Amino acid sequence: MLTHLQIWRALDALAARHGMSPSGLAKLAGLDPTTFNKSKRGTANGKLRWPSTESLAKVLAATGATLDDFVALVAEGGRTSRARLVPLIGMAQAGAAGFFDDAGFPVGSGWEEIAFPELSDEHAYALEITGESMMPVYRDGDRILVSPSGNLRRGDRVVVKTHAGEVMAKQLGRMTAQRIELKSFNPAFEDRSFALNEVAFVHRILWASQ
Repeated sequence: MLTHLQIWRALDALAARHGMSPSGLAKLAGLDPTTFNKSKRGTANGKLRWPSTESLAKVLAATGATLDDFVALVAEGGRTSRARLVPLIGMAQAGAAGFFDDAGFPVGSGWEEIAFPELSDEHAYALEITGESMMPVYRDGDRILVSPSGNLRRGDRVVVKTHAGEVMAKQLGRMTAQRIELKSFNPAFEDRSFALNEVAFVHRILWASQ
């Protein structure tokens, strides 16, 4: 028999799996941000409430999770893999000085933090996309998880920062000992090419909150 606690824990676990709070999950699904708040899970007289099937359907559609995925979280009691906090800044901020060290690892105090499970790269960080230059692959407000330690292959989606302070998300084309070629996701924007001595770092994108 299903219990209220199992369903709510599964929703919380689904939010954590995508690096969000329950409020963030509700917003992603196009719901009122307070839909999954603790205060909405029971009435004033202590009677427990169920989330609506409509809200669950919207959450599954927004996260790309299947009903089987959600049922598995219910069966596991909402347990998710051990999470750790990952630093987060906006893509527009990432070009400024003070956010990365010489090795390309995140540093400084200007980062926010989000929880993310099943993560082995201790230097991983997240960026929030701004604008429409990376459409249709990444939309304004999407968050991408980036690994400085990931091995790079042609065709990978990557974040590149130049020594001039430009930060961009592209698809990796050719990379030789002298140059790197990058393909734009949005056909309205030109592909880019740089001499390697112009590039501060190239990091692989592992995941996106779409």
